[in-house]
Amino acid sequence: MDEIRGDEIRGKAEGTAPVPLSVLDLVTVGQGGTASQALRTGVEIAQLAERRGFHRYWVAEHHSMPGVASSSPAVILAHTAAHTERIRLGSGGVMLPNHAPLVIAEQFGTLEAMAPGRVDLGLGRAPGTDGATAAALRRTERLNEGADDFPQQLAELTRFLDDDFPDGHPYARIHAVPGPVQATAEGGVQSPARPPLWLLGSSGFSARLAGVLGLPFAFAHHFSAQNTIPALELYRESFRPSAVLDAPYALIGVAALAAEDEREARRQVLTGALSMLRLRSGRPGLVPTPEEAEAYAFTPMEREFVDSWLVNIVHGTADEVRTGLDDLAKRTGADELMITANAHGGEARLHSYGLIADAYGLPGA
Repeated sequence: MDEIRGDEIRGKAEGTAPVPLSVLDLVTVGQGGTASQALRTGVEIAQLAERRGFHRYWVAEHHSMPGVASSSPAVILAHTAAHTERIRLGSGGVMLPNHAPLVIAEQFGTLEAMAPGRVDLGLGRAPGTDGATAAALRRTERLNEGADDFPQQLAELTRFLDDDFPDGHPYARIHAVPGPVQATAEGGVQSPARPPLWLLGSSGFSARLAGVLGLPFAFAHHFSAQNTIPALELYRESFRPSAVLDAPYALIGVAALAAEDEREARRQVLTGALSMLRLRSGRPGLVPTPEEAEAYAFTPMEREFVDSWLVNIVHGTADEVRTGLDDLAKRTGADELMITANAHGGEARLHSYGLIADAYGLPGA
């Protein structure tokens, strides 16, 4: 295995934060806005996160969702790398069954060459979309095959990243470039480092696999809160020390939004809740405005869904959000909190990250 240092995985808590804080950006597109504006906002969020001491900035692969412009994580990360200097950048995650492992090894080898020592490769086994879109992405109707084959796909990707297929393997003479093969070529001076792998999940499958392989684990608490503690316990129980980690390291994605007062925070998070309601109802669209979300006539069943969704979003004033994040870190024992702020407009999301940074006394104010 090529060199992966523990400090590329383990973050450092800044200010009074209980654990390292990071950012997950869905690059959301609100009504009246464009994908270009959303992508510019993403860069601004990454720059703010870097300036204020957040540990990493990740984007998540989604498809066929008008309100989410993060269908191509590698492209977004390349652009973000050009506008940042220190913050770790990664995928939260790339949905591996949608892609050939060699393609992902090449994409993230290229990112590592662009931003050495700053790139994370987070991997999921879900499609990040509906079944029909997944079939179009994969050019097959056999969608379960991709999820079932995830351990084998992961092993193949790891071999490409490390350039260590055994002699006699059909891929032994195939090399992911940029990658380690350039160090062994005549006159080669390629860095031995490569992006650390993370496994992502919202259930126990990836938790157990990450533990068995000794890899870091990221859990999607922001949309699967009921499974968080069982999954983290399974990860820790399954963990075996590896060349990557000598002890478990788990982060959780957390939906959180801070505003000047509780009412404004509620207005902002309601936009994301209505957007999720429409997605779950088969009507995905752009993120609605706060005015539309407030005026929406929810049916009793829809109201029940929205209320249950909002329970797991930490929102309110900066102090209230800080208290909620502190409690979540304590309850779950998470080693890192990755905050996603979903709202209609980029200004509200940027303001929220700034308020949270202020509440914890993070540097760069």
